[in-house]
Amino acid sequence: MRAPRPGHGRGVAEEPQTAPPQGTGRPGPATARGRRTRRALLDAATAEFGLRGFHGTGISDITRRAGVAMGSFYTHFASKEAVFRDVVADLSARVRDHVAPALAAAPDAIRAERAALAAFLGFVRANPHLYRIIDEAEFVAPDAYRAHYVSTVARVAERLRAAAARGEMRAGIGEIEAWAIIGMNVFLGLRFGVWEMEADPSEVAARANRLLAKGLAPGR
Repeated sequence: MRAPRPGHGRGVAEEPQTAPPQGTGRPGPATARGRRTRRALLDAATAEFGLRGFHGTGISDITRRAGVAMGSFYTHFASKEAVFRDVVADLSARVRDHVAPALAAAPDAIRAERAALAAFLGFVRANPHLYRIIDEAEFVAPDAYRAHYVSTVARVAERLRAAAARGEMRAGIGEIEAWAIIGMNVFLGLRFGVWEMEADPSEVAARANRLLAKGLAPGR
């Protein structure tokens, strides 16, 4: 896996304050049945793109896995490119929603970062296709790739600034520190979420959190 280029990153722990990047599929269905079909297609597309990659996946592979007719695909998505973009946006939202309870339960900002990273590692272990799909988006849908990370950075930076305003982190932190946290989480997710699953996510998060506690604590 390549190191991120400037302005880019990979999977990140964050909170649900800013909406994730929007996909480019058709408008959401109005009926419960339509929403179930769209969800089945998104889940199938995520599995197929994660297994075969974008170029190795056909629309028929997605509909076959989802158990729906080809015509149903075009009711919800204009093309394979459109469903891929929606998969990227959906993964963003799923990471956000998975991490949110851990953030909300943390007693302070520093420990919130620790809880968020531990939750993120758990998500990566359960969804290893996250890295392949997001990495491939850099070339298949570069605007969606960038939006995925820029929106995540905005959420993290907002969280850090709010913590600084409460006196829980040092003054003046923001986007640069948010990118630094994201970079750390990305490669910890790769090392301990994709390549190896033996390490305790809580211990990994605790050791990484010591860096933040020393570097972001107020009065430094």
